[in-house]
Amino acid sequence: MKRVLLVLMVLAVYCLHQDVWNWKNAELISILPVGLAYHAGFSVLCAVMMFVLVATAWPEHLEVEESEQAPSSRGEGH
Repeated sequence: MKRVLLVLMVLAVYCLHQDVWNWKNAELISILPVGLAYHAGFSVLCAVMMFVLVATAWPEHLEVEESEQAPSSRGEGH
């Protein structure tokens, strides 16, 4: 179930990236055009999404310290 929610989150963020509704909007938010302000917020959303993905779906075997691994067959570790 966790993977399904993560995939849905990625798909939702992907769909939000296609912001066709802001292409012809000339309004300003503070001093930024609406499209630029939207993408600034979108960048923050992407950073949060990547934090969630790394915190919940990072493979544990990649976190094994090199000293805990068996010596490789290339002759290292002698």
